Amino acid sequence: MQTINRLDPALPAGAYQTYSITAPPDTQLRSACETANCQAWRYGWESPIDETSELGQQQAAYIRTQAGRTFREMRTEAGLTVFRFEPGQRCFAEHGTRPEIYAVRDGDWRGNPTGRARQHTRAADWVEDFGEHQLRLVDQQQKG
Repeated sequence: MQTINRLDPALPAGAYQTYSITAPPDTQLRSACETANCQAWRYGWESPIDETSELGQQQAAYIRTQAGRTFREMRTEAGLTVFRFEPGQRCFAEHGTRPEIYAVRDGDWRGNPTGRARQHTRAADWVEDFGEHQLRLVDQQQKG
């Protein structure tokens, strides 16, 4: 393992805050198409179905009666049924994303002397918190 080279801190550990984003290993959550940046959701998609087979007949029946999605139905010269789905609706795939943990804690690599830590539920909140902290640091530096 490589040794980490660090500068000696000018202040005690309690004078610092640590912002981190981590993802738990081997954890995946089901997510919506929009969250997963699904291309089918964004641009729409086509599903060509061969209704001459039993599987194709079952797929077409499901799309027509149970899928709950908006589509246009067309036939190709080869005899396939093509279902054209508009953008902005859930596709048929199961998407997964890895959760991210947006944490802020007092202290630095030497420890957290106050034991205070919090976790943001949204990335935007973590970014806002980090930006406000940076502005406080600039204000303090300018005041001397």
